[in-house]
Amino acid sequence: MTEGDQLDLGDLMPRPFGPSGSSFAGLLSDPVVPAGGSGGLGDRVVDGTTVLALRFADGVVVAGDRRATAGNMISRTDMRKVFPADRHSAVAIAGAAGPAMEMARLFATELEHYEKVEGEVLSLEGKSNRLAGMVRAHLPMAMRGMVVVPLLAGVDPHSGEPGIHEYDPIGGRYLARRFAVSGSGGVVAAQTLRHRFDPRADEAAAATVAVEALFDAAEQDSATGGPDLVRRIYPIVAVIDGDGYRELEPEAVAAIVDEVVAAHRERVDRDQA
Repeated sequence: MTEGDQLDLGDLMPRPFGPSGSSFAGLLSDPVVPAGGSGGLGDRVVDGTTVLALRFADGVVVAGDRRATAGNMISRTDMRKVFPADRHSAVAIAGAAGPAMEMARLFATELEHYEKVEGEVLSLEGKSNRLAGMVRAHLPMAMRGMVVVPLLAGVDPHSGEPGIHEYDPIGGRYLARRFAVSGSGGVVAAQTLRHRFDPRADEAAAATVAVEALFDAAEQDSATGGPDLVRRIYPIVAVIDGDGYRELEPEAVAAIVDEVVAAHRERVDRDQA
């Protein structure tokens, strides 16, 4: 090998891990690294789906399944996709799991910092703007295939009005009047929500609709995980109302799952009769 020649490692490893450097940031920005395809970086990125949020009479319900995938493989069955942003709001994440979780944690820290410096809680509209800026700043990573598309839901601390905000991968934000979904199973979940949504529903009814929407998504989308009855891993369901953010206990979610499964079984038996 002559001076100036570079060792050609072929397909053994991406070029940035060769003698040219060991920077992970360089790996993500180097155009020789494929964003997808067999054996590419895209097959190694852990993705989380599906999440949703819907309004009810007194607030909002936010829910997410627990499956994470890497390519066509199931990476985790207990991933958390719903995070409290502060006492009055929550972020639900879908997309590249690592950047998404980092964004959720950084957003919560951002809101805490604002409250300490300004001495007041940021409005829900203000939170939505801050999160949109973070999604927009993530665009270079999104262009490499590590897309993060969150949902923000909560109750405005000043007006008490519930609200849901959804985003696109380049930072555009949109106010959802009734419900919002994100992730690969979102299309199926939205169909259920569209038929079952009731703005006059109470917390229990809204939580049941949220679980049913995730159940329907899991039946048609392989990246969305259904309830794991063996390991007792259930969707995370959070409620935000005038009393603040709280998550339903696993036992309560399990009871809702049993109700949804029984209803589906009844429909299947009726169809097969």
